[in-house]
Amino acid sequence: MNQEAKSYQRKMTNPFIFWWAMFFKLPSAVFWRLRITELNLQRCSLSIPFFWRSQNPFKSIYFAALAGAGELTTGALCQIAMAGKGKFSMLVVDFKAEFLKKANEKIIFTCEQGTELTQVIDQMEINDTGKLTMISTGTNQSGEIVARFYITWSFKRKA
Repeated sequence: MNQEAKSYQRKMTNPFIFWWAMFFKLPSAVFWRLRITELNLQRCSLSIPFFWRSQNPFKSIYFAALAGAGELTTGALCQIAMAGKGKFSMLVVDFKAEFLKKANEKIIFTCEQGTELTQVIDQMEINDTGKLTMISTGTNQSGEIVARFYITWSFKRKA
């Protein structure tokens, strides 16, 4: 892991710095109280609590809060994979969701495609574009899958 990636990892796993960055860049992550619990070049995990700010009228976690948590696991992996490797732009170009069980407790989202993502990023030349569909899986405290998100990221390496 290069120095920029280590720096990004430290910032995103430090609760105070994460909160401060999300306050300005992604305020819904602060509102829903998302927490990155693990971030390295292989995987990213985060938690979303079940409480009044993330809850819908049906006494489960609001689908948009789940989707935000799913996207953040993949996006953080993208950021750490690109850190120190030049300038990139990235954009979500497709999004699919499966909701399998009611989310009425703390949910842990995990994406484990860091190695695959790093290969895509490392193979790109200047002005090349690449795409990768990343899967973020949310599980409850019993280990049951609650939701699965398929997020396709498009990347372009800039000069």
